[in-house]
Amino acid sequence: MGMLKIDHIRALTKMPRIAEAWKDKYGEYPTEDDVVSMYHEFEPSLLSILPEFTTPNPGVVETVEKLRESGLKIGSTTGYTESMMVIVTKGAKEKGYAPDCYFTPDGLPGGRPYPWMMYENAKKLGVFPMSHIVKVGDTKSDVKEGVNAGAWSIGVVLGSNEMGLHKEEAEALSPEALKEKMDEVTKIFYENGAHYVIMEMNELPAAIEKINEALSKGEPVHVIK
Repeated sequence: MGMLKIDHIRALTKMPRIAEAWKDKYGEYPTEDDVVSMYHEFEPSLLSILPEFTTPNPGVVETVEKLRESGLKIGSTTGYTESMMVIVTKGAKEKGYAPDCYFTPDGLPGGRPYPWMMYENAKKLGVFPMSHIVKVGDTKSDVKEGVNAGAWSIGVVLGSNEMGLHKEEAEALSPEALKEKMDEVTKIFYENGAHYVIMEMNELPAAIEKINEALSKGEPVHVIK
């Protein structure tokens, strides 16, 4: 999750179970031509349903407002193409969220986990060095993108793609089962290089305060627990 969508399909075809199932059906392993063909079928379907999936996660709008009040600039990266983001940004803005700028993988050497979109955001927003940027995301590829860019990388657990549960599904779990799932996702984020992990977006301002404290002491980007 979080990758450029054609890269996502490409990654799926490399999973042993899927590759073997494909070979059983077609007599050979999936090729790059197969990836491109599937993507061309997939893209129109995704575009048709995107307007239904533009609602910001709980706490995002309020948290972003609080960060802006403290002087922070908000940039965004994505696994969507520009044509997809036209739809997503319009719907999100109507619901209260709009970054100062965003970049897609279009025209760049690659999407996540490569750092190119973050570099473009840094240039557009005039922020330097990269250690003065905090990357916040909910997938392994988000975390790796931040690490590869030399920024502070924070993973968000609840409501994340990595957790794979809607709010209602998470609330239906027992406290023990929910904690087990949250601990599992936290571990995944740290294993992929996260410098800090928060459970919900409203914890982000406090996390940034800790990062600011580290920066004020001249400390390099590092894991904070």
